[in-house]
Amino acid sequence: MGRSLPCCCPSLIPSRETAHFYLLSVLIALYMLAGAAIFSSLERPAEIRAHRLWERRLKKFSHDYNVSCEELKSLLLYYEEARTAGIRTDQGRALWDVPGAFYFVGTVVSTIGFGVTAPSTMPGKVLLVFYGLLGCSATMLFFNLFLERVITLLSLLILWCCPKRRRLCRPKGRNSESNRTEDWKPSVYLITLLLFLAVMLVTCSAASLYSVMEGWTYLESLYFCFVAFSTVGFGDFVSSQRKHHEKTWAYQVANCLLMLLGVCCTYSLFNAISVIMKQGLNWILTTLTWMYNCVQRHRLQSRSLLKLCFSDREPSFRPLEDKTLHRQQEQAAPCSGPSMLWRSCVPSALGKCFCDEAKVETVCHNSKDEGDYGIQEQKCDPCGGKSDYAKPLPGRLS
Repeated sequence: MGRSLPCCCPSLIPSRETAHFYLLSVLIALYMLAGAAIFSSLERPAEIRAHRLWERRLKKFSHDYNVSCEELKSLLLYYEEARTAGIRTDQGRALWDVPGAFYFVGTVVSTIGFGVTAPSTMPGKVLLVFYGLLGCSATMLFFNLFLERVITLLSLLILWCCPKRRRLCRPKGRNSESNRTEDWKPSVYLITLLLFLAVMLVTCSAASLYSVMEGWTYLESLYFCFVAFSTVGFGDFVSSQRKHHEKTWAYQVANCLLMLLGVCCTYSLFNAISVIMKQGLNWILTTLTWMYNCVQRHRLQSRSLLKLCFSDREPSFRPLEDKTLHRQQEQAAPCSGPSMLWRSCVPSALGKCFCDEAKVETVCHNSKDEGDYGIQEQKCDPCGGKSDYAKPLPGRLS
């Protein structure tokens, strides 16, 4: 017979990081499904109305100007190709001059990618792959270093604002000098709060500027700031694209600085929130583990109680040859055995343990008559004495 395989192979048990990955994947999938259902219910009716309106306008234009719908659609296809090169119905600023190209590469390395400006030549598309690979990597490193500088600044502010901590954190040697700020680093919740306030300050200030310079409403400006600073970049709203913006150099510089500062703060805020989310995942895994252990413990206790219940239901009559052996086993059983467990769970279901009383009734052997049973009273030590359940005396065996 071969060895039976264990019920749970240790190599198949995932680590905590792997459990985080699986749990986060499930939560993200559920989050995306919920978002898809909500946005579909909100935006799908507007999409259907826009399609119907476009069909009516297309038929009306074709009827009024005696132009076939096929020729009109081919003209619209040509316009879509020209729009990629920067052609607009309303006259805008040049897209591929030096300021326009600088704005384009800024959207590339910051991973915003509005989509309004895109290379149309094959050499430009090939160059963008390698240029974006190096530029995006360098920008991610810059964002991480920016977050480290923010944490260091907050640590120094905490040490400066708390004189007691500054006295406790005085260096006693060269080795302790490098760990002075590491011992008093701010919590992730404080960093998240301060970064959130910084993002709100930059966003509200930028939205006020864009609302004046671009002619948007304040809510549209706030929407553009979030889409741009979070590097989503839909492209429905793009700043600094009008013709008169070419002459406003101050606005172009302010636009670039606000983009850089907003993306840095928002990226750092996302990192801080991700740390808090990881703590939430740890709490969820700990809760699931505790629930699983409780279920397993309850199953084991129920199984042991069932075994004890059926083991205590013994027949009152025994053969003569098993009488002496059974009596010795009963007298040798300690009080701290299964009877204590049964007494604590079901005190009066099948029998009673007399360890808490002064006397206990046990079945003993009478030396005068080997066929008789008698009752003998003896003391029971609660810690290590002898105990037995009270049983009715059987009749004399013939």
